[in-house]
Amino acid sequence: MMNLPNLLASFRVLLAPLFFWLLIGEWQMHQSWTNYFAALVFVIASVTDFFDGYIARSWNQKTKLGAIIDPLADKMLTLAGFLGLMMIDRANPWAVYLILVREFFITGFRVFMASDGVEVAAKFAGKIKTVFQMIAIGFLTMQWPLGELLLWIAVALTLYSGAQYVIGYAKAIRGGI
Repeated sequence: MMNLPNLLASFRVLLAPLFFWLLIGEWQMHQSWTNYFAALVFVIASVTDFFDGYIARSWNQKTKLGAIIDPLADKMLTLAGFLGLMMIDRANPWAVYLILVREFFITGFRVFMASDGVEVAAKFAGKIKTVFQMIAIGFLTMQWPLGELLLWIAVALTLYSGAQYVIGYAKAIRGGI
């Protein structure tokens, strides 16, 4: 069902490659303008992430499609940001590698958990991780100070929240949840 939250997530799916294109393209304008346009697209996409979840919960519009498209849109946006920033030499390749490995691992791990009939809900650390990833991408896109520090904080939170999924699964199969 294509409700408002699903439309917002779909819009984010479309904005992710546009953001990537703006980051890595060679433009005939001053770099600061390219940064502004890329950051604007990223902020719009990030805001849709907040609102699609908020609306789905508040208006009781959670759907199976939304459960698939929302995390897909999130991964597409962060992948566009981190890979694009790494390609233009603004993000440390090791930091990007660690973040992406965790994201792919946990996505696969959640499918595995679901096949075992175990659902481990996202913890607060996962939400904080996403916020720090978004802030780090924004700072790195704009070439603002502290971007590199925020990226490494995002790495730490990303790894921590990933560990929480693994621990949650272990507790669930032992009957602790």
